[in-house]
Amino acid sequence: MFAGKNPFSATDKPLDHYGCVMPQVKIYGLTDTLTALKPKLSDVIHQCMQEALGIPENKRFQRFIKLHPDDFYFPSDRTEQYLIIEIIMFEGRSVDVKKQLLRILMERIHTRLEISINDIEITIFETPKHNWGIRGVTGDELKVTYQVNP
Repeated sequence: MFAGKNPFSATDKPLDHYGCVMPQVKIYGLTDTLTALKPKLSDVIHQCMQEALGIPENKRFQRFIKLHPDDFYFPSDRTEQYLIIEIIMFEGRSVDVKKQLLRILMERIHTRLEISINDIEITIFETPKHNWGIRGVTGDELKVTYQVNP
């Protein structure tokens, strides 16, 4: 689409083709729970993504969606600490890499934040690169300057 430099990029660096954009993470929970946990939970999630996926330190894309109890129904075997985490990323990573990410997220959220395993649900949504628009191009045309674990 664009030859050479990306006209929508904040830098003049040429972009290379390692092929993955940083995953987007949405974290849903009750307002009081997320307010108390947000800084530590954000760090735990990002550290796990760095370890499992090779995400650079400065590439944190997270949205915390705080819900009022009237807007968040969940089963009676969950507590007020119940979290739903959705990770949206390009397709193509191996099953082993995705399972590793899920396992370390659940274990570390449980141990570091003292959240019951029963209160942690994580879903990975994968989408074809051509379904993303970012930095003025479609994802399949995007070039990045860092390696991300497949």
